[in-house]
Amino acid sequence: MSATATSTTLLDRRNLSFLLYEWLEVERLTERARYADHSRAVFDDVLELAERIASDTFAPHNRAADESEPHLADGQVVLVDGIETALQAFFNAGIAWAGVDQDAGGLALPYVITTASFAFFQAANSSTSGYAMLTIAAANLLLANGSDEQIERFVGPMLEGRFFGTMCLSEAQAGSSLADITTRAELQTDGTYRLFGSKMWISAGEHELSENIVHLVLARIPRAPVGVKGISLFVVPRVIVDPDGSLGERNDIALAGLNHKMGARGTVNTVLGFGEGAHTPGGSAGAVGYLVGEPHRGLAYMFHMMNEARVEVGLAAAALGSTGYLKALRYARERPQGRSLGAKDPSLRQIPIIEHPDVRRMLLAQKSYVEGAFGLLLYCARLVDDEKTLPSAEGRADAHLLLELLTPIAKSWPSQWCLEANSLAIQVHGGYGYARDYEVEQHYRDNRLNPIHEGTHGIQALDLLGRKVRIQGGRAVSLLVDCIGDAVARAQVEGEELAEHGGALSAALQRLVLVTDALWGQAGAAEVALANATVYLEAAGHIVVAWIWLEQLLAAQAGEGAFYEGKRAAGRFFYRYELPKTGPQLDLLGRLDRTVLDADPDCLS
Repeated sequence: MSATATSTTLLDRRNLSFLLYEWLEVERLTERARYADHSRAVFDDVLELAERIASDTFAPHNRAADESEPHLADGQVVLVDGIETALQAFFNAGIAWAGVDQDAGGLALPYVITTASFAFFQAANSSTSGYAMLTIAAANLLLANGSDEQIERFVGPMLEGRFFGTMCLSEAQAGSSLADITTRAELQTDGTYRLFGSKMWISAGEHELSENIVHLVLARIPRAPVGVKGISLFVVPRVIVDPDGSLGERNDIALAGLNHKMGARGTVNTVLGFGEGAHTPGGSAGAVGYLVGEPHRGLAYMFHMMNEARVEVGLAAAALGSTGYLKALRYARERPQGRSLGAKDPSLRQIPIIEHPDVRRMLLAQKSYVEGAFGLLLYCARLVDDEKTLPSAEGRADAHLLLELLTPIAKSWPSQWCLEANSLAIQVHGGYGYARDYEVEQHYRDNRLNPIHEGTHGIQALDLLGRKVRIQGGRAVSLLVDCIGDAVARAQVEGEELAEHGGALSAALQRLVLVTDALWGQAGAAEVALANATVYLEAAGHIVVAWIWLEQLLAAQAGEGAFYEGKRAAGRFFYRYELPKTGPQLDLLGRLDRTVLDADPDCLS
């Protein structure tokens, strides 16, 4: 909350620099062969370019896209002016290629740098950034799992911004239960497939922003195994791409309708019908699709995109929390109201509301959530770089395992608590925050999507407690315990306050480990464990973010000036106001509480 904080209201560049260079020491990545051609100067240039394009082209139409949501005219989706221009600027700058391997035509920048740079676009305009995020994630999935022909035909145009991408998972009757999808894919004599079915909640599913839209669609091949083990993945372009790269006939994909949303309105959201006869390429019914990889492994391939998208969702939540916080901070400094406690003379000048203790409490809470979330997300991004480039196979495997454990937390914790930061930003603005005079009410509505899409809060909880903590017999949890233990050990010799924080963190972690063992250590405990998985996710998330804060405080301990004082104040707030909240949660979990299980659905009427 220092007076020297950055003047931008997107992201705090000083905090970003601290996280990247003073804590995570990402400059040392240039010592590894993959990143040897880069330097801190290159990293900073990329960040500055991202901030400039985000400020100049993404931010200006953010309010307009919210006020004039997508609609249909003459059968086409109409979007507000500015979206296409912004996305052209994004792709023309080569940002989509930044993290791609050099042998595939990219710059091979560290993932932690591309993650940090993309946060500017999400803070400036989360809706418009969604088109870019989905396209890059789809391209990365094909780079990892597609055939050479699929990569050549689709990936280059996607990263150039000529084709955009989507992910088509959900169906109206299935929702998040992918085992129940019914879209089918029938093999043709030429090796292609024809798809028939309907997909729901498809972000960026239809528009005129690009030459083509590349849908990645989950479907079943006839006589496939039941459940998720029988799902395959297909590339289904809106327009057929001929072998020479030219565009051919329109594929048999029909826009069945638009979904109208509370927020994130600038990203068109659609219902799509495949194989409904709207278009019949080659005179045959069905949408032409190309199998990705092997049959029946579609969900495993799609998780490549989904896991990337989940981290990006957490990043979007943190970015929206950040811009809301910075705007609340600016407002609190500029808005005069009331007087200091004990000042009875009404003729005295009013003071800025930041001088009132409860306003400072709300600002400290926002700062602790936002900077804790950014720390967690950039740490996860650094794990991606470690997984790719650490010299030892064991180190790479450990990085992968730790990332697997942290991914549901990295998606859900920022989505929950940076949304709360947006709520507090509205509260700081008072009545103006609830009105549309200021942007903070839109940030809240935009952020409210993030606990829902790409796997709801509850699904992430089931993933964490039901699967991730049990990977390799609990090895992922052991890795996390070792990492946190290392930070606690360093804190013990760095002064009384850091030692106190380390002790509190260590105690909470020990309780979490004991609770984890209790939840899975008794016969028949699975039902109780999973019924309380959301409580577990929230407690584990707070403990993990407390660790991230301890790491930041260790990195900031010798720093002088307002920025470092702000770090210490926010970290202190998290340890004294937030970490203690895990105590009652762990008590509940440790009792193997059955309140939810024992509540008959009929009693809720």
